[in-house]
Amino acid sequence: MAEKRKDSKGRRLLEGESQRKDGRYCYTYVDTSGARRCVYSWMLTDTDKAPAGKRCKESLRAAERRIKKDLADGICTAKRKTLNMAFYENIECRSLRDNTRENYIYLYKRFVEKSLGRKCISDIKYSDVKIFYKKLVESGMEIKTLELIQTLLHPVFKVAVRDGDIRVSPTEGTLTEIKREYHYKVKKRNALTLDEQVAFMTYIKASDVYCKWFTLFTVLLGTGGRIGEILGLRWCDCDFTESTISINHTVSYHKDLSGKCVYHVGLPKTGAGIRVIPMIPDVKKALLQERKMQMQTGFCKDEIDGYTGFIFQNRCGKIHKPVVINGVIKRVVEAYNEEELKVSEKEKREPMLIREFSAHNLRHTFASRLCGVEQNLGIIKAVMGHASISTTMDIYNDVTAMDEKKSFADYENLLLAQSY
Repeated sequence: MAEKRKDSKGRRLLEGESQRKDGRYCYTYVDTSGARRCVYSWMLTDTDKAPAGKRCKESLRAAERRIKKDLADGICTAKRKTLNMAFYENIECRSLRDNTRENYIYLYKRFVEKSLGRKCISDIKYSDVKIFYKKLVESGMEIKTLELIQTLLHPVFKVAVRDGDIRVSPTEGTLTEIKREYHYKVKKRNALTLDEQVAFMTYIKASDVYCKWFTLFTVLLGTGGRIGEILGLRWCDCDFTESTISINHTVSYHKDLSGKCVYHVGLPKTGAGIRVIPMIPDVKKALLQERKMQMQTGFCKDEIDGYTGFIFQNRCGKIHKPVVINGVIKRVVEAYNEEELKVSEKEKREPMLIREFSAHNLRHTFASRLCGVEQNLGIIKAVMGHASISTTMDIYNDVTAMDEKKSFADYENLLLAQSY
């Protein structure tokens, strides 16, 4: 009977185990592809201590247990693919629009590539991803941006699970845990009240400073278009005879792979975003006045990805940046509120102030007004360009809930009036 092999301390070595002359332990096995593989460790068991000055991640026996479990589950232990390698493989396989792909790669290079991306994908655990996310948040990253990082990483790990590189995805539930720990709540995009809407538009129209923005805000409020869709609107997209507007592309302004900010024309956010919507009289009137003025002052000179003839332009004849519009809204609201406070104090009444909002709130405002007069969810969905009817229903339910509150308030006032 063959004598059992032992290590330098007299301990019996199991099948596949050996000890090198320098003291390191080795475990030899055959991977799922039939290739012969080896792993090394300075410790044989979990209770051993690594020699002074030697770094050791796990004992040889711990590595054996992990490898045997992986082999039993069909996990390919031979692959040492990094997250960086897996990400770029995944990004090439996904059907993404060019500007979306550029945005994803830019974000990945900036936040992931030089840190978590260098690790082997099979070594990344749930705790690694969670610590990585926490560091990003604590360095000042908004949760909304972190959601984009999750959008980059989660598909990569899902594919790794399917390919047999890892057993479970370490991004599963990670973002939810971070949101709970940081008490994150999604800010609801509220529609402007009718009083706010009237005050905002009336102030702009009468203002010597902001009157030039009247047409743009009229179109935003009168179409419910996304900011990129409206800034990308061209004169040829408007049919003044049929009173319709064709939404068939969107303009974005983002950093390319070199880090330079550039304009890009692409398809709307979803397939349902390509649509033809009615041109209501107020929008038609505002656009015709704008066209008449531009016939004298000149039309937009910009050409972006072959697209020309944009309606909305700045004083240099260039298309507006989306972020500029939100800046204008902020200045208008601040100027109006400041003036309203003075007037209301003089007239001894409560001020009618406008809450802070963004361009996207104007889209939500249009949707709310439309839901108030149209009960056919299919029509609302088509006009808004929603990909899912559930999005339309959420807005419709919000409007219905507000109407119910108003009805009960009116009923309560009626009862109080009858009790006297």
